[in-house]
Amino acid sequence: MTSRVSFVGAGPGAADLITVRGARLLRHADVVIFAGSLVDLKLVQRYATAADVKIYDSAGMTLSEVINVMMYAVADGRSVVRLHTGDPSIYGAIQEQMEELDRLGIDYQVVPGVTSAFAAAAALKQELTLPELSQTVIFTRVEGRTPVPEREQLSAIARIGATMVIYLSVGMVKKVVDQLLQGVYTTSTPAAVVCRASWDDEQILRGTLADIADLVAQAGIDRQALIVVGDVLAARREGLKARSLLYDGGFSHGYRESVVV
Repeated sequence: MTSRVSFVGAGPGAADLITVRGARLLRHADVVIFAGSLVDLKLVQRYATAADVKIYDSAGMTLSEVINVMMYAVADGRSVVRLHTGDPSIYGAIQEQMEELDRLGIDYQVVPGVTSAFAAAAALKQELTLPELSQTVIFTRVEGRTPVPEREQLSAIARIGATMVIYLSVGMVKKVVDQLLQGVYTTSTPAAVVCRASWDDEQILRGTLADIADLVAQAGIDRQALIVVGDVLAARREGLKARSLLYDGGFSHGYRESVVV
């Protein structure tokens, strides 16, 4: 294997939701640095099986410590997998790591993973985009210790009315609800919370913006959960408002002529 760093998305939690490419890289890695606060050690142990592999839990490490491990490993001709939860491009904190590797002239690649938003949609058995209800999905978070640009305040983007998947915010769910209600959403807008999507102890809460905060409090959920909001969530209960034209017999496209009945 070429000696370089691979940023790999571990997926949302379940060990078999890592990509084939990610699993292959882990199997051949000499050094693995994983986000131990979010990535299950069992997943690492299942795939990181090379002889003499060195495994580092980055939960207690600083950026400079992580980069030093990578730098010395590559200098010794060893391959490194930097394992992030979900997909590393979503709240993955990889940009500053890549910037440092660029500065040091160290080669790297990024391998995408399954983000928890899609694991949550799968758990809910829910399509996030539906004809005439929502054709837009917004991934966002509410402002906490990490600031959010003024134009991206939850109350501002809530004016769009799209399907919303809100990361890193369940501990501030009342604030989330308050800000969403400043947009086009109402207290009757469907909402769901999926905690530890795809893990063995996955939890699903379904409600509306009127009661979802209370449901979260009763369940004692304060981390590792996504909030999903939007009218698409009512489709399983109320039925589809409209169906996709993709498989409609009267709709033609480049692969099929319309069928006149």
